Amino acid sequence: MLIPTAILPGKPYPLGATWTGDGVNFAVYSEYATLVQLCLFDEKEREVSRINLRWNDNGVWHCFLSEARPGLRYGFRAHGPYEPEEGHHFNPSKLLLDPYAKMVTGPCRWHESFNGYRLANPAPRFQGAIPGGSGEYRAVAPQGPVRDDRNSANYMPKSVVIDPNFPWDKKDRPQTPLQNSIIYELHVKGFTQELLDVPPALRGTYAGLGHAASVAYLKKLGVTAVELLPVQLSMSEPRLTQMGLSNYWGYNTIGFFTPDPRFAYSSNPVREFQEMVRSLHSAGIEVILDVVYNHTAEQGEFGPTISFRGLDNYTYYRVEGNDPGSYINTTGCGNSLDTRQPKVMQLVTDSLRYWVEYMHADGFRFDLATTIARTGFDHHFDSHCSLLDAIAQDPVLNTVKLIAEPWDCGYGGYQLGNFPQGWSEWNDSWRDTIRCYWRGDSGLLGRLASKISGSSDSFYRRSPLASINFVTAHDGFTLADLVTYERKQNWDNGENNRDGNDNNLNWNCGEEGPSASPKVRALRLRQQRNMLLTLLLSQGVPMLTAGDEFGRSQQGNNNAYCQDSAISYLHWDWTDEQEQLWEFVRRVIALRREHPAFRRTTFFKGEEQFTGVKDVIWYNENGLEMENDDWNGRCLCLGMYIAGDYLEGSLDERGLPQRDNSFLLIFSNNRRPQSFVLPKPKSWAEWRIILDTEKPERRDETAGKTLALAPFNAVVMLEAERRR
Repeated sequence: MLIPTAILPGKPYPLGATWTGDGVNFAVYSEYATLVQLCLFDEKEREVSRINLRWNDNGVWHCFLSEARPGLRYGFRAHGPYEPEEGHHFNPSKLLLDPYAKMVTGPCRWHESFNGYRLANPAPRFQGAIPGGSGEYRAVAPQGPVRDDRNSANYMPKSVVIDPNFPWDKKDRPQTPLQNSIIYELHVKGFTQELLDVPPALRGTYAGLGHAASVAYLKKLGVTAVELLPVQLSMSEPRLTQMGLSNYWGYNTIGFFTPDPRFAYSSNPVREFQEMVRSLHSAGIEVILDVVYNHTAEQGEFGPTISFRGLDNYTYYRVEGNDPGSYINTTGCGNSLDTRQPKVMQLVTDSLRYWVEYMHADGFRFDLATTIARTGFDHHFDSHCSLLDAIAQDPVLNTVKLIAEPWDCGYGGYQLGNFPQGWSEWNDSWRDTIRCYWRGDSGLLGRLASKISGSSDSFYRRSPLASINFVTAHDGFTLADLVTYERKQNWDNGENNRDGNDNNLNWNCGEEGPSASPKVRALRLRQQRNMLLTLLLSQGVPMLTAGDEFGRSQQGNNNAYCQDSAISYLHWDWTDEQEQLWEFVRRVIALRREHPAFRRTTFFKGEEQFTGVKDVIWYNENGLEMENDDWNGRCLCLGMYIAGDYLEGSLDERGLPQRDNSFLLIFSNNRRPQSFVLPKPKSWAEWRIILDTEKPERRDETAGKTLALAPFNAVVMLEAERRR
């Protein structure tokens, strides 16, 4: 490795290590450091040089190495006060990751040398007589913390200089309109780890997801976007490492610009990720990233010192105003990034732009998004906080899909419906209503109607596109387990089954766990079809969890975050029942894709259009329009007529209002057979059954005047021209 000898001042922007073509500019922020050192490493990761960054502009330490090239390994050491009670954790014995590192090398695995402190006396000790014996004794409290001066460099991953340029196609991005989107949430490793059509060496990697077999499956299913569980560099918690487990999901980020090398087949995760995106884009499939800007892997006040804590703890993390040694923890993960701070806000927006401009991401889902929108001295949620406003006015970021998980663990953390224009939100109210309805709860018809028509109760100031509808997500039961278990089975997680949600709004269909009963199995399959049909034909944007389309099970584990094992992987050796479920889901997706009536961009008004027909009509089981007594009564069956004659707000390529067929959706959560009197179709039309969750085979048959529904049954009917 060439050791740079010419050290020039360089520039304070851009932050990170930037290859200019004739050298590398290094810039790192630390307001409270007294000195920052740039440490260089050879190919064997031996530290070969330390360079004092003598140039500091407004807290940005920088230099330029004219002889440096892509591939150079580096890290930082920061000198300054070690005063944890004042919020300062400077410790030059700890090698620190560059917050703007684009690639790392070496394992990203916790080691005890990462701890920035140790207790001088880690356990209570006794002075005087032996406890339990004669005489007097007194306990002496633990002493500390004191700074831990062990050098962490041998165990820390090293930042790597890269050339991020990539030969993208000019028309690379699919740019799917949000109303046409069907999002498919998946884990990069879990999706292909057991997919036999992917070469063994590529399974579980970015290259595996970009492989032709993976892309062909997604294309055939009909989804328009994959939402990847976190792929930014993460590190498992010490507790999990010591238990022999890992943070498989990756919601423990430590590098916001770095594709996690644990998903890379090659030695260049950046290039492999870019190739994966190009492969998916070539099939018209967008890539949405699940991002975690609410906290980092450095945990609580005395967690490991890996990057941000060692560089400028007081700036990066939210601390108590009258006790800067203590963190404000609205995430439940020990710390919260302080996005009120200009440099932290810049970190987030720079990171987002990098993933859009250089990695060609098409959007982001923000984990615990309430935290990043907390502002003021009291850290309250503000939909017009500086960070959200910065994203809104950014010419790069305001063109991609922005999805919020609208809650966190702090005071006032539940903010469904309160994010600004341009954002969509995970709609847990939709999820809970649909789960409760299909498990047989009564008195829900009003809520059901609101949810399947776009959740105007939550998003009345916006549009149905603000609602990301989902029945399941990575966190919780899979859909198959939702109808198989009433009690979680999280024993493999090592917490004595105490972790995970106990309130899942689920029903096991009469028998706990796997069943040999044909009746129970048939009901469970029908319930899965019911919820999938409801998901895919509701107004709003559907999100399907990978594997739900064929009945994937996690054996009842509803918190598989630490299971890098067969529990979490998708298994592709399907039974006949799974094949039938998959084919049903593919047909429902195709129906949504072909008919804009299911993809409205404005809310229904329940009023007559100029065609003389209401845009939506709600029917009771007698074929009559719903009245107040029906909504407030014990009726379990609901019909929804969607008029396709004139779709307000939905324009075709010429800018004219779209027209479509009209449909009648019928839902019954009655535990007994139910009859439904069909309303009269138009004079020239007849009702045709095209989907039926009781009879999942392909349908296209004329219905009579009354429809016989099975227990727990959903039917889709097309108002079609009468056959001659």
